[in-house]
Amino acid sequence: MAEFEEDPDRIAERGTLSLSAQARQEAQRRYPVIAPLAAQEVVSAVDARAAADLLGISSRTTYALVARFRASGGVMNSLAPGKPSGGRGRSRMPARVDDIVTAAIYDTYLTRQKRRIVRLVEEVQLRCKKAGLVAPSAKTIRRRLETIRAEEVARRREGPGSASARRLTSAAGHGPISHAPLDVVQIDHTPIDIILVDEVSRLPVGRPWLTVAIDVYSRCITGFLVSFEAPSATSVGLCLAHTGVEKRAYLEGLGLDTEWPIAGIPRLLHLDNAAEFHGEALARGCQQHGIDLEYRPKGQPHFGGVIERLIGTLMGLVHDLPGTTFSNPVDRGTYDSDAAAILTLSELEHWLALAITGRYHHEVHEGIMEPPLARWKRGIAEHGSPRAVGNGREFLVDFLPVVRRTIQRDGFTLDYITYYSDVLRPWIANRDRCRSFLIRRDPRDLSQIFVLEPDGRSYVTVPCRRLERPGISLFEHRQAVRMIKAGGRAQVDEEVIFRTVEQQRGLVKAAARKSRAARRQLARQTPAPEAPVDRVVAVPMPTIENESDGDDLATVPPPFPVEKW
Repeated sequence: MAEFEEDPDRIAERGTLSLSAQARQEAQRRYPVIAPLAAQEVVSAVDARAAADLLGISSRTTYALVARFRASGGVMNSLAPGKPSGGRGRSRMPARVDDIVTAAIYDTYLTRQKRRIVRLVEEVQLRCKKAGLVAPSAKTIRRRLETIRAEEVARRREGPGSASARRLTSAAGHGPISHAPLDVVQIDHTPIDIILVDEVSRLPVGRPWLTVAIDVYSRCITGFLVSFEAPSATSVGLCLAHTGVEKRAYLEGLGLDTEWPIAGIPRLLHLDNAAEFHGEALARGCQQHGIDLEYRPKGQPHFGGVIERLIGTLMGLVHDLPGTTFSNPVDRGTYDSDAAAILTLSELEHWLALAITGRYHHEVHEGIMEPPLARWKRGIAEHGSPRAVGNGREFLVDFLPVVRRTIQRDGFTLDYITYYSDVLRPWIANRDRCRSFLIRRDPRDLSQIFVLEPDGRSYVTVPCRRLERPGISLFEHRQAVRMIKAGGRAQVDEEVIFRTVEQQRGLVKAAARKSRAARRQLARQTPAPEAPVDRVVAVPMPTIENESDGDDLATVPPPFPVEKW
């Protein structure tokens, strides 16, 4: 993989789709055994032998798998057979010391006497001294404690019927329990209670959708996506990609001087049972990065309570904006949402990013009785940072939708658009022997696709054959195709699609210029009312951005630009 890291046109494929079914099954079988061991500070000989017996391998192979899994950043497919990796030389707690620590935890800490951690550390040091062994550090002992489930800690220290134990156990006997930042992330969709206007004409175009993710531990918002597209597995994947990456470049692109330090790979993704949460790309992407999926049980609404409350909070903020539809027709009354609408999709995204980073994260949350950002920082200090995304671009590609196409003399054709690059020449020459290729694409930008090489080692970035084509989204593409077919054309081709999109943009821009000219003319003809000098008050007038004739209004930029990763 390292040989491709400096090539911007190649993205490593780490077995999400190229592994054989047998190898993937073996990686899946090993994952629930090896992942918990890799999360420990050290792996004891007792644990290694137990894992080896369970998997039918040697203890030495168990340690090698743990090292390989850690070196990969927690990627499940690193556990597939025949993929050696690094990770040698890591220190491990001796088996006798490990046994002493385990016994002391259950004898001293997990009791109804509820002794403090510092007492546990003293007890471990005393027992190791008597045995003539070097005691582990307090930090190592604390990390060992963190591997014990919170339910078990509460049950042993407070009692099985205590309020603490009941609070950590859901009504169904199990559920998403969060011990640390990004331990559990919930994602859901909602139509936003607002009417938006077109980027150029400023005419009403309808309600957008919001896909948002929240960290259950801190209540911080981990990522979001605003789009006119109906919810889909792609929406979930893009929101999850926004969750994983560092957001400094994103905020700078919006011109915001705020902080949003939430980034990393979730341990568990908690989702509704809607169809869009069951897509192949989402399932394999989560599998690849060791993200567990859990679906909300039917008839158990409290399982999604955290994300539901967040959506209610955000919609409450949106109700203060011009053009809001409110929650229902009764609340809306005679308010004309279409006439009052002033915000575009990109402006709403900007507003939401500011509301999240400048307000929501800093206000005291009733569920945790402290600001979400303060809880996040405290959690990082106590438990350490979540697993980081090594390469944001690769992480995104792992969650993009998958299509399969055969290669032709002119490259690949997807939805009437042809993609070509010189890198395809050898594949075209041998196309009679090539099976269909695996292709991924970002629906926000159809100017390029990501094609998996025949050997399955990496994705190659292939641009649109006509490089002068403007960048368009899948939403614009579908609108153009519908318009072409409605005009009676039986044949739809790439030239017609791009020409239609350009004509649509040109018509909207021309209409915007005429509207601005008419408003200026009307303003010159209408005299301003006179007012007594001592009653004149300077009132700042609201300004509407994006009224220039620039071509940059043609498409809505992605909420987290790929090129900045």
